[in-house]
Amino acid sequence: MSVLRVDALTYTYADATLPALQDVSLTIEPGEFVVLAGDSASGKSTLLRAANGLVPHFHGGTLAGRVLVGGLDTREHGPADLAGVVGSLFQDPESQTVMGTVRAELAFPLENRGHGPAAVARGVEEAALALGIEGLLDRATHELSGGELQRVALGAALAGRPRIVLLDEPTSQLDPVAGDELVWLLRRLNEEWGTAVVLSEHRLERCLGHADRVVVMQDGRIACDAAPRAFLHWAAEHHPALLTPGARLFQRAGLRPPPAGVKDARGTLRGHGLLADEEAVGPAPLPDAEGATVDAGGPLAAVGRLLRRPSDDGAAVAARDLWHELPGGRTILRAVDLRVEPGECVALMGRNGAGKSTLLRHLAGLQDATRGTVSAAGRVALLLQHPGDYVLHERVGDEAPAAALHAVGLDGLEDRHPRDLSGGQRQRLALAIVVGDGPAPAVLALDEPTRGMDRVDKGDLAERLRAAARDGAAVIVATHDTEFAAAFATRVVLLADGRPIADGAPRDVLAGGWYFATETARILGGEGGALLPEEGAELLRRRLQTLEVRP
Repeated sequence: MSVLRVDALTYTYADATLPALQDVSLTIEPGEFVVLAGDSASGKSTLLRAANGLVPHFHGGTLAGRVLVGGLDTREHGPADLAGVVGSLFQDPESQTVMGTVRAELAFPLENRGHGPAAVARGVEEAALALGIEGLLDRATHELSGGELQRVALGAALAGRPRIVLLDEPTSQLDPVAGDELVWLLRRLNEEWGTAVVLSEHRLERCLGHADRVVVMQDGRIACDAAPRAFLHWAAEHHPALLTPGARLFQRAGLRPPPAGVKDARGTLRGHGLLADEEAVGPAPLPDAEGATVDAGGPLAAVGRLLRRPSDDGAAVAARDLWHELPGGRTILRAVDLRVEPGECVALMGRNGAGKSTLLRHLAGLQDATRGTVSAAGRVALLLQHPGDYVLHERVGDEAPAAALHAVGLDGLEDRHPRDLSGGQRQRLALAIVVGDGPAPAVLALDEPTRGMDRVDKGDLAERLRAAARDGAAVIVATHDTEFAAAFATRVVLLADGRPIADGAPRDVLAGGWYFATETARILGGEGGALLPEEGAELLRRRLQTLEVRP
């Protein structure tokens, strides 16, 4: 019996004029790994909410059709009844956390199902070990970073071993290492336990290689339901914005078939003789876009050369010898020296818990330093990780001025309730609230702003940030999205253990690595410092031309 069956489902949110889902039919079998793709507001999150009973039991609205989860009809069974069958992780894990400590949060669903103390303790330990959060078990949930909280919420969803797991942008706040580990864990649960996985994701390069099927939502309908490679062929013809960076690299270079992942791509390039000598120490240099030869050796081998020290006046914002220490001995920031000039676009990167969010809050004056100083040339507008924290009204139009809503592309949504927006739309609404219609800020700081955004929205945001920099603002963005960092940043600062360990141009920091690297850089092994598909395709075309003229 299928674990999820959706029959002719049409759903309209309360007060909405158009349906969010239209005549959707879908079947998920036990043990399937399904990736749910599509633009922001295409219906992905609504479909997941329908599959766990939040639609219509929490969101209201009108529903036609039928949804069966583990044989239970969601019209008759709400989220509480379905919790034994389905585990859910949504875009805002902070709203799913109900207990004060991580241990209690992981234990809560097991206790609710009537498990004894021994079974609860074992389940908590296994979930913590599987997700690498055993060191957080006795931490207070309100002290966790966004990425740490996301892993805790996932642990609570998986602790009871549900038959199907629904995940909405689960890697959006995770660092590259944790994101890859999460997808591998889901694949392992899928293969060993037979757990069906339905994963909604905009960064398809992280999960496409693990998927059995890709289901594309478009305007509330299913536009494509196919195996990963067939999906890439469909996307190339019908929706190029859904192509992964690797698929765009191949398309622009004139290579086929489109790769489902890095391993697949490198295998194809190797077969065409397009990879550098893998026996050599480090990747071979290739000409860059201007024709100059670039040494693509590992950038972190010369950390001292990349680090910068703040100088004197004139910075948009500067931190000097900044420390943040918690009672009990934990140190979040360690002697941070950082200077950002007007007009710079800085990507602040690092693993979860490295201190990125804490540093941004210090730069904005929201936290007091244990030691050190922060100075700014004017207002620091800070967009924190949780857009829901900025929402106060029941209408989008009451949250921000019309000009600010227009600037972030939310025209026509003024009468919608903010909770009914997609994750990407909520992020843009929060940005409109932060910027407002007053004087332009001296510093625009954003903490994981791309959560829930599709590739087009990310491109629009990158252009808005570059425009703000051209107008004289310093832009600082904490992000785990290497593709986004490569698209907007003129400088990358990599944090580890509360201090910068690398500070340089994107091609110095993000090309040649494995985790902190774009998919193009991972496929090409850092050759030529290429970060984006357009740059990588140019290098491959030149190499193809070289191979063609060889005697």
